[in-house]
Amino acid sequence: MTSRPTERDVAAIAALNNLFAPEGKTLHRTPEFVEEHLADYRVLRAEDGRLVGCVAIDEYSPSVAELVGLAVAPSARGRGYGVLLIEAIADLARRRGYEYLFAVSFSEEIFEACGFAKVKLDEFPEKILRYTRIDRTEIEVGEKHCFVRDLRETDS
Repeated sequence: MTSRPTERDVAAIAALNNLFAPEGKTLHRTPEFVEEHLADYRVLRAEDGRLVGCVAIDEYSPSVAELVGLAVAPSARGRGYGVLLIEAIADLARRRGYEYLFAVSFSEEIFEACGFAKVKLDEFPEKILRYTRIDRTEIEVGEKHCFVRDLRETDS
């Protein structure tokens, strides 16, 4: 079951997220960044309370948000936790009133399984503009794909 993180989770979220930054799967996040955006995260815990997954939402406009920082601890992979985290953040985005949730990822299967459609990154010029300013490598990685989910659909 996913949950809202607490201030005690900040360091663990940053550490889990940053495990995948060298591979270009996530952007590096500082504990300060995580703390400032704590309300935008959802986490998943193991039975012992240890944090094993995290994901966040990043607003682009009143109707569009991006799913970012999806990370599952290597020891917890293969249990469907990625899907649970994606669904938790899609629910948060829907409750906040976003119409569309998009993601840029190497992983096609998980997003398509969660009701996302593969689209061209050009459909989100806001993403291109933001990452041209922040970290151009985020949009220059050739293997990444862009996915979008229409949150207005009630059957997804």
